[in-house]
Amino acid sequence: MRQRSRGRAVLAAAAAMCAVAALPGQAYGAGEAAAYAFDPQAKTVSGADVSTDATTLTTGSVYRSSIKYGQKLYYRLDLKATTNAYVSAVVVPKGGGKVAYGDGIAISIRDKSDLQCSSENARFGSAEYLRPIAAYAYRNVDKDSSSCQGAGVYNVLIERESEDTSGRGEWDLEIRYDSEPELAKGGTTPTEAPEDWPSASPEPPAAVADNRRHGGSSYYDATSLQTGEWKDRVEPGQTLFYRVPVDWGQQVFATAALGNSTVPDADEYVSGALALALDNPAHGHVGNASPMAYSGKPASVSLDPVPPVAYENRFASDTGVSAMRFAGWYYLSVTLSPEVAKAYGSEPFPLTLTVKVDGKAKGTPYRGDAGIFGVSQGDKDMARSGQSGAQAAESRSSNMKLLGAAGIGAGAVLVLGLGGWMLLARRGQAAAGSADGGQQHPYGGPPQAW
Repeated sequence: MRQRSRGRAVLAAAAAMCAVAALPGQAYGAGEAAAYAFDPQAKTVSGADVSTDATTLTTGSVYRSSIKYGQKLYYRLDLKATTNAYVSAVVVPKGGGKVAYGDGIAISIRDKSDLQCSSENARFGSAEYLRPIAAYAYRNVDKDSSSCQGAGVYNVLIERESEDTSGRGEWDLEIRYDSEPELAKGGTTPTEAPEDWPSASPEPPAAVADNRRHGGSSYYDATSLQTGEWKDRVEPGQTLFYRVPVDWGQQVFATAALGNSTVPDADEYVSGALALALDNPAHGHVGNASPMAYSGKPASVSLDPVPPVAYENRFASDTGVSAMRFAGWYYLSVTLSPEVAKAYGSEPFPLTLTVKVDGKAKGTPYRGDAGIFGVSQGDKDMARSGQSGAQAAESRSSNMKLLGAAGIGAGAVLVLGLGGWMLLARRGQAAAGSADGGQQHPYGGPPQAW
């Protein structure tokens, strides 16, 4: 009886261990993550002052780096002749300091002769306060061009540009490198940018019942949205991130609105109070709305209309049109100036974000899986439910842990069960041996087990 009880205790302990292993990870409490949430998969990398010392970036990877006042940093790419490469940099200024209109970074991709393939600037502009801003550069394959073509080593150069009177603190960088999928063979893709496209704003979407969505704190945990009118609250100095799936042939429109202040007799004018920006799936900048002023009354600001997503947009000279070159998640960021707190207090302000995705989705021009440059049914489901990419990743991880724990638990129970069976079988055999004068089976166990 003692051995049988001990076996039951071991089985119970194993079951308890399996139950504990199957518990999902604890979620963060509401409002804890106020700072920029870097991608947890980001690898730490240092930029090089000299190009020959640069660290090689790998496609599909995210990196975390930093840049000092006036610094120029190099990173390396090893590209195939057929690779369309995109490297983005998100600037995350550390707390404190100030920025001027022209402060920001310039990012470029260059060949071995330092010939520039493409470049883009990220500027704080007239909204002169610290917030995350992003830009990207690319090397595209172009059979009609003789520069930046062919396989080999290319350099990514990130330059910090600041006024003499600006803050000297170090800025964090989140760097992402992605390569575009190959085009489908036999397909015909236009090689000229469209000259005309619908530029009139569509009818606003109807408000939905359950329309509260709280924005994330970075591109990584941006809250998913679909067409609709969405309610949120934003604190002075805070940047909220959202993402919207926009498929081939579709346009995206967005408006951000602040409600009136409830502070008695407060009517101070704050210029550049609300900044609204749109970035593409590779974190390339599409455009900003002119920063909205605020004087305690309801106010709103809208993005300028952008063209429908089309592969041929890349051939446009207008960077806002060129950036609408692939389908996927498009990112909206909303920042409320910290200056608003001086006149109206630091309590969160009511924010309404109106989003409209217009147009019928068309087929992809790519061969195989489009990766981040496409819209899947799963993406549409996340936009419908409001799930962020971080939540989706955490859910997948929890499910895998649950399956793994269940497998380990089942294996442990099976092993313990077999051990218990063998123990009982041996006790039965021993009892039988005592009854027949101590004779045992030649293999040391009960005959039926062999």
